[in-house]
Amino acid sequence: MTIYDLKPKFQALLKPIVKKLYEIGITPNQVTIGALLLSFLGGFIVFLAQKNHLLLIIIPFIMFIRMALNAIDGILAKEYNLTSDTGAILNELGDVLSDILLYLPFIFILNPLILIAFVILAILSEFTGVLYQAIFGKRRYNGPMGKSDRAFVIGLISVLLAFSDKALLFSNILLALSVFLLFLTLFNRLKR
Repeated sequence: MTIYDLKPKFQALLKPIVKKLYEIGITPNQVTIGALLLSFLGGFIVFLAQKNHLLLIIIPFIMFIRMALNAIDGILAKEYNLTSDTGAILNELGDVLSDILLYLPFIFILNPLILIAFVILAILSEFTGVLYQAIFGKRRYNGPMGKSDRAFVIGLISVLLAFSDKALLFSNILLALSVFLLFLTLFNRLKR
């Protein structure tokens, strides 16, 4: 079970927004670039949060909006026949770059070795999903630590750290558990 399993219901909620975006001429690639810029902003906020952890309270909202934008660009492309090879590349690269931009600045707050392992395994899990698509024609999203799950964990860690410096040890343990779950994700994506 993974948060990704909720995607169909989440997409259904977003369809009226997608329709409005299509009507005003917004393209899937513009939405993807917007998600990337939002991730850069989120990473900058994390960087600033070294001195004021309360800023981290913004991160769950950024994560939620980023997930919405990731769903919106896909719905927009599929429902309105706006798919393109450039869009597919931009979507996959945008996801990985967004992860790097959002997660890597936590290196100044969380345990650097655990965080680097988390970021590298996140990239590898996405690469594995895309590699499967290149070979077998279908993208792999299975977890237990997919993109949405990683966003949830980082959002939770952000909330914990925003309200208590004492949460640092628990946050590092949670991140280490996520690294283990990323190994399982890689194994699940490779074995199928």
